[in-house]
Amino acid sequence: MLKLVLAATGSSALTLAGIPLEVAAQPASAEAKPAEQQRLPLLDPPPVPLPSAETIKGARPKSDPTVLPPAATKLDPALQRLAAPATLALPSKVDQVKIVELRPLSLKDVENLAEVNNPNLKAVASRVDQAQSNLRATLAAWYPTLNFSTGNAFPSWTYGRQYNYLSTIGAATEGGNTQTNRWTASSTLGLNWDLINPQRVPQVTAARDAFEQAKNTYLIALRDLRLQTSQAYFQLQYADSRVRIGQTSVQASLVSLRDARARFQAGVATKLEVLEAETQLARNQSQLTNALSQQDIARRDLARLLDLPQNITPTAKEPSRPIGVWMPSLQESIVAAYAFREELDNALLSISVSNSNANASLGAVQPFLSIVNNFVTGRTFGYAGLNKNNPINNVPGGDGIEAGQTWATDNTIGLNLRWSILDGGRARAQYRQAKQQAEENAFRFADTRDRVRFEVEESFNRLRSSNRNIQTSSREVLSARESLRLARLRFQAGVTTQREVVDNQRDLTQAEESYANSLREYNDNLALLRRRTGLDQIAVCKPPALSSVKPKAGDEAVPVPPEPLPAACQVSNPLNGAS
Repeated sequence: MLKLVLAATGSSALTLAGIPLEVAAQPASAEAKPAEQQRLPLLDPPPVPLPSAETIKGARPKSDPTVLPPAATKLDPALQRLAAPATLALPSKVDQVKIVELRPLSLKDVENLAEVNNPNLKAVASRVDQAQSNLRATLAAWYPTLNFSTGNAFPSWTYGRQYNYLSTIGAATEGGNTQTNRWTASSTLGLNWDLINPQRVPQVTAARDAFEQAKNTYLIALRDLRLQTSQAYFQLQYADSRVRIGQTSVQASLVSLRDARARFQAGVATKLEVLEAETQLARNQSQLTNALSQQDIARRDLARLLDLPQNITPTAKEPSRPIGVWMPSLQESIVAAYAFREELDNALLSISVSNSNANASLGAVQPFLSIVNNFVTGRTFGYAGLNKNNPINNVPGGDGIEAGQTWATDNTIGLNLRWSILDGGRARAQYRQAKQQAEENAFRFADTRDRVRFEVEESFNRLRSSNRNIQTSSREVLSARESLRLARLRFQAGVTTQREVVDNQRDLTQAEESYANSLREYNDNLALLRRRTGLDQIAVCKPPALSSVKPKAGDEAVPVPPEPLPAACQVSNPLNGAS
């Protein structure tokens, strides 16, 4: 019988990331105080206020990846065949999704596969890179900009002819024509550098805080992935246990049905006892069918989480058993959660981002000063002008024709001052909105703080309850197993009826399922405590010493015959047709 004691360290020797996790002593009760020291509640001194989170963590806390073991970057050599398929791969044939291999995996193998293959973790890591790129783009505001432009065309060719006819009152005089045939090329090289930009510092600060938030989000996703992987593996172990329990129950029901039929044929039992045995067998077969279905679902759910190849299904290599004992006390666990949970850091960073956005909004109505340098150059060759001597031919010559080549350069250096003096109150309204968002994020921080403590207390209490349930359900299994053995002996001796055997067998099945469920809940809550506190102080349980001698064959020697699976309509016809 398995007995686990959830030990809690009474000392305050734990030191996590430089933060001592000390547990304050509980004050003595009012009845234990002397009469002269007892005061009315209204006269008691006010409680000491808690320190501010910004004092402990800073107004802009930085992510600390050292508090969490880094994610694996490559698969173990034995798992190389289980690498994730291509990101955009999509099966199109039946053979590509047909399961050809059941691969047993340990909890360590599952964690390694999840950290390397899981696409969601890769997507979150990509967001960190995006936030870093956005920060680099924001930092570009500190550097000058150099622009090169060529206008509408580079080069451009202008060709045209305009005929002019001059006339007076009573007479008409022919004028000339204007001809143009010119090639032009011009370009501008402009340099702009903001010497004063009130929005630059708050925008860079907000981008840097967003980058820290992205890194914290990655750590949160890594913690969640490890928790989900462990829980999916524990669920698969529980499904395997239910299948094993269902098979054992069916085998026991087959034995009971065989004995009942033998006694009925011998004339020492009634038809009722045979029917009771058949009913129990059908009930156990139904439970086994459901357990097999849940096992298939649990396997495929784990395969989805690990992003395995389409034709491989994972199985649990290790049996279900407690993985360890949680060592820190409840108070130490709560303080550790406050120290290590990245959700609290992100809430503080959200406040900082909102304040930076508020300052950037006010910067829009403050003066901007820039140094500007524009260098313009151009070249022109061709001719243009009025030709009176040769109005028909497109040949330069005559009066008014300008022909030749020109080359010009121009460089201008100066200061540019921009100041939005009146914007209708838009900047001030945006400032108030950002400050209100900062206040909202402060409330979110308080809500997150309360939720963090509740989650730790919930997991801690459920872990303690699961530990007690393991102890009680193990005793229940042993008692139910012995009761079933005695009931069978009594039935074979003709002292009792089949009903007693059926009841004891049902009690044994329920006790075994309760024990398996207690193991799953214990491991789940242990993994939740690791996730919700950031601690990994677990005393690993020693594996049980198994005997090398094969146990004596009992009910497991009775084979479980496979049952055909007819259509649902066909099965329900006898019941629907009954009067």
